[in-house]
Amino acid sequence: MRRIPPASDVVLALGMLLGDEGFLRDVIATLLAWLLALGVAVAIGVPLGLVLGNVPMLQSASRALIEFLRPIPAVALIPLVMVTIGSGPDAKITLAVYAAVWPILFNTVYAFGEIDRVLLDSARASGTNRRQMLTWVALPHAAPFIFTGIRVSASIALIAVISVEYIAGSEIGLGRFILMMGQSGGHLDQVMAGTVLAGLAGWGINAALEASGKRLFRWAEAEERAA
Repeated sequence: MRRIPPASDVVLALGMLLGDEGFLRDVIATLLAWLLALGVAVAIGVPLGLVLGNVPMLQSASRALIEFLRPIPAVALIPLVMVTIGSGPDAKITLAVYAAVWPILFNTVYAFGEIDRVLLDSARASGTNRRQMLTWVALPHAAPFIFTGIRVSASIALIAVISVEYIAGSEIGLGRFILMMGQSGGHLDQVMAGTVLAGLAGWGINAALEASGKRLFRWAEAEERAA
């Protein structure tokens, strides 16, 4: 049975790893894959959510397929993805996109379903056309909800990237580093250091997005307090 290293050893190992070029390449590879996956998820989830939120018939027709796909965890698709596109960067990006797109999609659809109908009727009575309704009325209302979905998806995408790197044996990445150190034996302090860094990265990303959301959508909080 391996001895769990004390926190001081983990902090020391993390400090040493941050000066190691190979480890930094693993971290950068993970963060780049995460950023690309989140960007693709936003590019897919927001437009699709806009369409489904504004076309009830299409939303009803696609509900069964979406409810079938959504509960499938990304890690369960690793064998299928490895067979079709291999275990390189494309695999972890693809699975991270799959995992991250759902909160964005559902928050976007939900946002359009919650728009005050009196507000929409007032805009129509003022002669607002469909394009203006979307850009001037619907999108400003939906933006805070969409951003919340993006914030949730950011953490999910990071978890998916690291998980795929670990399970699929990626050539480079933080998950791959944790896997290799765990298999080599005698490096539990480095395994813990890599895990701590992954947690800190997730915390930092969420904190940064949360702070950005509060600045960007301060007006939405003011409306809630006024209501």
